[in-house]
Amino acid sequence: MTTGELNRGELKYEGKAKRVYATANPAEYIVEYKDDATAFNAQKRGTWEGKGQTNNAITAHLYPQLEAAGIPTHFIEKLDDRHQRVKAVVIVPVEVIVRNVAAGSFSKRLGIEEGTPLSRPVVEYCYKSDALGDPLINSDTAIALGWATQEDLKTIRELALKVRDFLTDYFAQRGVRLIDFKLEFGKLADGEIVLADEISPDTCRFWDATTNEKLDKDRFRRDLGGEAEAYAEMLRRVTTEV
Repeated sequence: MTTGELNRGELKYEGKAKRVYATANPAEYIVEYKDDATAFNAQKRGTWEGKGQTNNAITAHLYPQLEAAGIPTHFIEKLDDRHQRVKAVVIVPVEVIVRNVAAGSFSKRLGIEEGTPLSRPVVEYCYKSDALGDPLINSDTAIALGWATQEDLKTIRELALKVRDFLTDYFAQRGVRLIDFKLEFGKLADGEIVLADEISPDTCRFWDATTNEKLDKDRFRRDLGGEAEAYAEMLRRVTTEV
């Protein structure tokens, strides 16, 4: 399928790693995965060939399995190497971070050594705002400012932990430690909350279970090199049958 055959409509939204287009069906969008990479609230920028295709492939492989595990998502189908057809949603402007192991900003913020296992998963919320650097918030803030209702947040937390349970086991079977990950949720026209966005090395911290080698965007953030190879390795592992 060529780009011209996708029947993309107007550009609805362009983020750091994806573009979202309208379609002739108001209940559906087309998502395009870009090769762009950003870090530190887009203060650091880069690109590498194949990044978009890899993230598209990983997400398209995982979302149907999450659906089968009882987690509703926006995903409909993978159209080609860079594009997906998804259900149209209104994104809830509250990003969810689920942490299994201390790392990144969590370690820096609290002075906890990176790699320290957490006795239970930690769920954090951020306000989705590039301009403000996606600041940490709590549930009271989200409710008071009208970004989500108490019921929304209850559903989102429950779904995020279900995603965590599924993915932690899924990756462990493939020799990967799921350190932490970020999720976004959206509302369908009928108000149902579903998992949106992507699950990829852009949004998760993946460490090799044996060596703790980083197989995610930290390779770009920390100038470790080998980004394309790490992403390709994660695609290989994600799609490996066990």
